[in-house]
Amino acid sequence: MQYLEKPLSQLLNVARSRPQRRLVVAAAEDKSVLQAVWEARNEKIVAPVLVGDSAKIREILRQLGGSADDWEIVHEPDASAAASRSVGLIREGKGEILMKGYLPTAVLLKAVLHKENGIRESSMLSHVTLFEIPSYQKLLGLSDAAINIQPTVEEKAEIIRNAVKVFHRLGVEKPLVAVLGPVETVNPKIESTVHAAMLAVMQVRKQIPGCIIDGPLAMDNAISAEAARHKHIESPVAGNADILIAPDLDAANILYKSLIFFAGAVSAAIITGARVPVVLTSRSDSERSKLLSIALAAALE
Repeated sequence: MQYLEKPLSQLLNVARSRPQRRLVVAAAEDKSVLQAVWEARNEKIVAPVLVGDSAKIREILRQLGGSADDWEIVHEPDASAAASRSVGLIREGKGEILMKGYLPTAVLLKAVLHKENGIRESSMLSHVTLFEIPSYQKLLGLSDAAINIQPTVEEKAEIIRNAVKVFHRLGVEKPLVAVLGPVETVNPKIESTVHAAMLAVMQVRKQIPGCIIDGPLAMDNAISAEAARHKHIESPVAGNADILIAPDLDAANILYKSLIFFAGAVSAAIITGARVPVVLTSRSDSERSKLLSIALAAALE
């Protein structure tokens, strides 16, 4: 496969074709999260384990129109303990996807990254989002909008590797990666452009395999072939990027929310780099986005 075709909802079909996955939800007493988990369960994508305040979970399930009797619920009302218990279930082989419920992201990540009892697999975790944007010709990836604040060039290389692995597991053989900056030329005074050029050379030298990297590319040159032609940029990535790598978390998070609220994008997001995919969505994300994020995690080969 050369790229990920629209619509994003195709992830539901892909996930249905996979064996049903065990989904562990940490601090599951969140109505929006449980609505998405309910739908994913009805689609037979996941078999959920709900860890959290059982009374609150049961009440939310009742509000959603069902009974809690046929749900697996692990009572743990403390958020930190719920995170640790959820990660423990993953370590015990009782879960294949982890999902954030009603608890701070930092609390969940502390359990995931615990030196003795965590589930870190690669050298670092990173956040990968897939967008369906009405004006773009295919699904578009973005990293890292949630975890790594000001990544070094070495950390950006690992962020790219993690994002590329997600695309490989979805069937894209060689994704096109655009490393973003404010301009498309290297300016020693603008660190993001220096990092972008270094990352592009690292790919040529096979230090970041399985993809094609170009940068620095301004946002317009990364996603608009017309803009790239106007600036005389000749590159297989320019105007046709599969993955955008932002300079830092500030830029990535602003871009993430701009695509959703201004461009009408639909999104699905996970954390990669752990032993299993971790579904991490914003509280402002729609229930549809949360469902598609579960489907993304379940669709990975």
